[in-house]
Amino acid sequence: MSIQHLTIGKTAAEAGVSVETIRFYERRGLIVQPPKGEGYRVYPAEMVARIRFIRQAQQIGFSLREVQELLSLRADPASDCADVRRQAAQKIEEVDRKIADLQRMRAALETVTSFCPGRGGLMDCTIMVALEDAAR
Repeated sequence: MSIQHLTIGKTAAEAGVSVETIRFYERRGLIVQPPKGEGYRVYPAEMVARIRFIRQAQQIGFSLREVQELLSLRADPASDCADVRRQAAQKIEEVDRKIADLQRMRAALETVTSFCPGRGGLMDCTIMVALEDAAR
């Protein structure tokens, strides 16, 4: 086997993912499963860069569907950097919404926790009472 072609295990190791991750990406259509070589599948060396791209995009918050869109843009010679910037800006807005939601959750938890004496029977627990009242 040449250095240009790698087994799935070697590809996974080089890309810093598991073999199962590669198989998952294949099932999702993010990478193409190569044909079998000498009894096993051989991956082109450039597959490592594609897998790393997918992982990096996921790490900064892009979903696999969004990663697929980025990969499609990357493959389209007519695509423009503005297309990618637009997607990144949408992702920033989504992250900001999630942060705001988390801050509201934190404030609510701080409120119910501040009223809790931290002792006594569970039936008198102010946190449990607040949750029950909110559920009504």
